[in-house]
Amino acid sequence: MGNQTQKMENTKHRRSLGVHLTSRDIFVKYIFPEIKSRLWKHSWIDLYAGEGNLILPILNSIPIEKRTQFFTEHIFLFDIQPEMVKKCIRNAEKYKIPSKLAKLNIQLRNNLENFPEFMKRAHFPLFHITNPPYLYLGYIRKHRETQKYLELFKGKNEGYQDLYQIAMINDLRNKIENLIYIIPSNFLFGASVSNKFRKDFLEYYKIKKMIIFETKIFEFTGTNICISFFKRKAEPKVESIEFDGIKIKKKNTIFEKRYILKPEFKFRAGSEFDEFLKEYHTQIPLKVNFYLLNSDVIENKGNNEIIVIDANNYQNNEYKKKILHINDFLKHKVESNILCVRTVDTGSYIGRVGLGILSEDFGVDGIYVSGNTYRTHPIQLFLEPTINIEDQILLKNYFNFILEIFRKKLDSEFLTTYKYSDAEYTRKYLGLTQVRSLIETLPIISMNSNDKLILKELISSKDFNGVILFLNKFKKSKDRYI
Repeated sequence: MGNQTQKMENTKHRRSLGVHLTSRDIFVKYIFPEIKSRLWKHSWIDLYAGEGNLILPILNSIPIEKRTQFFTEHIFLFDIQPEMVKKCIRNAEKYKIPSKLAKLNIQLRNNLENFPEFMKRAHFPLFHITNPPYLYLGYIRKHRETQKYLELFKGKNEGYQDLYQIAMINDLRNKIENLIYIIPSNFLFGASVSNKFRKDFLEYYKIKKMIIFETKIFEFTGTNICISFFKRKAEPKVESIEFDGIKIKKKNTIFEKRYILKPEFKFRAGSEFDEFLKEYHTQIPLKVNFYLLNSDVIENKGNNEIIVIDANNYQNNEYKKKILHINDFLKHKVESNILCVRTVDTGSYIGRVGLGILSEDFGVDGIYVSGNTYRTHPIQLFLEPTINIEDQILLKNYFNFILEIFRKKLDSEFLTTYKYSDAEYTRKYLGLTQVRSLIETLPIISMNSNDKLILKELISSKDFNGVILFLNKFKKSKDRYI
């Protein structure tokens, strides 16, 4: 019991600081090869050093007789935790650095609050390599032990969403030219959590390279992370950012890609999907509403029975079924809309996000929300105007086909990572805005019966290029929209 309590206290302490200690192996394998030719040209600093694992291993490459000189002029480490500073000093001593010198260049300091100005007087240009604290603003607000950080997000930092963003913007304001940051991959793929920060930061910095991990590399967090190599631009400029990315996936498989982050899509990776949604938004789209709410049922009581699952009642790995009594209007509305959306991958390939048919997936007429709405529940779709069952099935097949094409093409990067798990692939989350926007690319209201047959065949034969030509035909045929 005592060990369990201690473990919980340690976890709480780590979370209160946003700390995730870095393995020495990460430095040796992924970072050192990028800097080994420049060791004597920079002062190597880590403002959030922990035990020093991102800087001290440099000393393995320095001859013992030169280490004291090198350490004196080239290594400066800081941390906010006294116990980490002590460990860092002990680790430096293992590299034969004199204790007195180690204590001089390894200091206790809170660098999130302000940058150490005295470091700008170092003999060599500063090169910052760090695994900064990361803690999302939403978490900070909810927990008493982390609310002390709220002050950091005020004034000029208003709108930023994570401690790592505060660390990086401090470097930007202090004109540090070279950065290597180990940060959550939401820097690259996140929407609201990162849109403002990417816009502000990437006006000043290029991304030289990025190594993205979809495997768990830290013991105490499931956060997906990336190692990001940044170089300050000669002049601030809003422009597309291009770089080579390496993604390390489950079972150490590698996915390599040339990334292009575009300002018009808020520098978010995977924007090719957003470009598709924008390019092919039809002029007369289907409108979609979500959720069969308890208020709808109360307002439309009647004698008709329908069978539903209750999205708020999940027990023994299934949603519980119930019978609702409703009037003719609501019965017709529910039974005329046969589609639902799964917004979160289950972790198996047969349970990926996309549209489904209620009767096939759940054996019911509808999905009832007895309590609060949650975006991660299966959700019933209500289309306007109502389209027939055959057209809804075509919409489902079109939606899932396009979604899977882009998941394969972009390695699902336009979706939000749901959370780290041991599933056979990285689980993703599909936003309702994305659901609506993809539905609005299908010009089904303007399609005749022959168009529908053609599209059905293109999807059946998995002809993506053919589908694009089909959609382009509707874009160009303005008379269809009159």
